[in-house]
Amino acid sequence: MVRLSFTQHRKQTAGVTQNSVPLLCRRLNMATAVCARLLLQRSTHGFLFSSRAGPALSSPFLSRAHRLDPSDDEMYQRTSVSVMQKEPGSGVMIYNYSSRGFNIDGNKVLGPCALLPPAILQWNVGTHKDITEESVSLFHMLEPRIEILVLGTGSRTEQIDPSVLALLKRKGIAVEVQDTANACATFNFLISERRVVAAGLIPPPVSTALSLKQE
Repeated sequence: MVRLSFTQHRKQTAGVTQNSVPLLCRRLNMATAVCARLLLQRSTHGFLFSSRAGPALSSPFLSRAHRLDPSDDEMYQRTSVSVMQKEPGSGVMIYNYSSRGFNIDGNKVLGPCALLPPAILQWNVGTHKDITEESVSLFHMLEPRIEILVLGTGSRTEQIDPSVLALLKRKGIAVEVQDTANACATFNFLISERRVVAAGLIPPPVSTALSLKQE
């Protein structure tokens, strides 16, 4: 048996400890590097980071988009839009109308319509009483701003809510309220004069064809 003095034992222990420090540090550095790599490759939020060439970040949210379905929102309503491809400078014309709708440059529109050249929208009104500040909002939100709005109220000229007329006046839009037959003729005339005009039309209970003057 070899007995070491307290001083010799302390020196040997110190030597072992000093020799082990660099090795321990290297192992800690390697473990840290491995952990960092794993964290970069997979995170708890589902993102993927990669050092390869290409996008630095990939996520399912960047590659997919959710399309709104009618069942997603109870207030969602379908709207039919017809965009008319015509030569620059030519205007759309209303050719005829019936109790069911209108024929506008060959586009058949059922029910009340909002005519915003070059687009035709189904207008969600039933009678002149449904023409409110909300239902005319699409006309004053247009850019460039329309000059004149022609409203056709059916078989006869009806009185529109004064608050609606006041709103459109504040927006700088002149309003013509007529029965639908005259409103269609007025719209065609203003289009032929190349005015910036829109129309909100309610079908009358009769059918007719309009006489259009060909330039």
